[in-house]
Amino acid sequence: MKLPIIKTLSERFDEDYLLETIEVLEALAEIPSLKESELEVIGELISNTLGAVEVISIIRESNGEKDARTASSEFMKRVLGSIDN
Repeated sequence: MKLPIIKTLSERFDEDYLLETIEVLEALAEIPSLKESELEVIGELISNTLGAVEVISIIRESNGEKDARTASSEFMKRVLGSIDN
């Protein structure tokens, strides 16, 4: 996951658009002729896009009190906390 990508996606696009993007990427990942390296790139894109959806959710739940930067940082702390456990 790359925080700058997650932050940019969450600032520029709405949740519905990002969820549709994830559907497209998942469909692409099912193409049998893709190489492992291509699947890894698609997986990373999906991961970052899902992170942006979560950041948007954090912003929404805060009733606009958090901006994309603050919400992105909070999201990454959650991710790192779950990895440490």
